[in-house]
Amino acid sequence: MSEKFEHSQFAHCESGVVSTLLTHYGLKLSEPMVFGLTSSLSFVFLPIIKLNNMPLIAYRELPKNIINKVSKVLGIEIVKKTYKNGVEANNDLTKFVEDKQLVGLQTSVFYLPYFPKDMRFHFNAHNLLVYGKEGSDYKISDPVFEEAVLCDEKELTRARFAKGVFAPKGFMYYPKNIPTNLDFSSIVKKAIKKNAKSMLTPFPYAGVKGMRTLAKKISKLNPNSDPRYLKNYLTHIVRMQEEIGTGGGGFRFLYAAFLKEVKKYDLDDELLDEASSLLVKSGNTLREFALLCVESSKKIDKFDANKIAEKLVEASKYEEEAFKLLKKIQ
Repeated sequence: MSEKFEHSQFAHCESGVVSTLLTHYGLKLSEPMVFGLTSSLSFVFLPIIKLNNMPLIAYRELPKNIINKVSKVLGIEIVKKTYKNGVEANNDLTKFVEDKQLVGLQTSVFYLPYFPKDMRFHFNAHNLLVYGKEGSDYKISDPVFEEAVLCDEKELTRARFAKGVFAPKGFMYYPKNIPTNLDFSSIVKKAIKKNAKSMLTPFPYAGVKGMRTLAKKISKLNPNSDPRYLKNYLTHIVRMQEEIGTGGGGFRFLYAAFLKEVKKYDLDDELLDEASSLLVKSGNTLREFALLCVESSKKIDKFDANKIAEKLVEASKYEEEAFKLLKKIQ
C-alpha cells in the first residue's frame, strides 16, 4: 500500500476511483484497463424506468458495476459498507482517514458544494475518494476535477445520504487482499467476449439494438408537440450522454484505449486496432449526435428528428462492426 496519496484526474468517476484505489493498494491498473476488464461499455434505453421523469438512457453498465465486477473478475476482496445514519457513517470515515486509509464513497452530485452550480443535478451515483481530514473538512480527490478539494463534513454527509434513484445510503468501499498471480491474458479475452455479447444482444432495449430503438423513438417525436417537453427530452439525452460520468462518446474512447493497451497480452493486434478505430468513430459520432440535440433544444423550430436519429444509427453501425470483430478474439 502506498503511504503517499496523489490526486489524479480521470475521464469517469467510478473507473477513476477504482483505478486509484487498486493502484494505491498495490495493483497498478489504468482507468481504461479497469473499465475494459469489467466489460462496462454498454447502451441501455429503458422507457419504463424514469430518471427525473425521463426514460433511463445509459451508455455504460449501471452504477456499482465496476466496483462489483472488479472483485469478481480479478478475485479481489472489496470491503463494502452502507449506513443507517450520518453519525455512524462519519465516525467510520473519520477513523479510516485517521488511519491513513484511502476509501471510495458514492454520493449525490447535487449536494457537493465544490461543484459549480450549473453542473449540479440530481444524480446519486457519483464516486469520489477521501484521503484525509482538516478540522471539519474532508480532503476529497474527485476524479472529474483537476485538483483535490475540501468538503465540509455536514455537506458531504448530505451528499452521501441523498434520497431517490441509486440512493447511496452512505456507501463506502476499499479493496483488500489483492492477488499477485493474475493471468491477465485469460482475463482480458473473457472480458472482451463478455462485452461483445452484451452489445450484440437481441434484446431491443440494450446494446446496438437499444441505440436503434432510441433512434426510432427520436424519429417519431412530433416537432409540433409541446416545445417544453421536446426541449426537456433532447437535453435529457445530452445530460445522460455527456454529463453522467464521462458520457457516451467518452466511454467509447475509454474502451478504445483499453483495446490498445491489451495488445501486449498476445492478442490479434490488427483486429484490436480495427475495433479500436471503429469505437473512436462511434465516440465522435455520438458527440455529433449530442451537438444536434443541443442545437435543436435551443431552436425547436429547426428540430429535425430524422437527422438526429440517423446520427445515432450511424454510431450503432460502428459499434456493431467493432463488437462483431471482438467476438472473434481467441
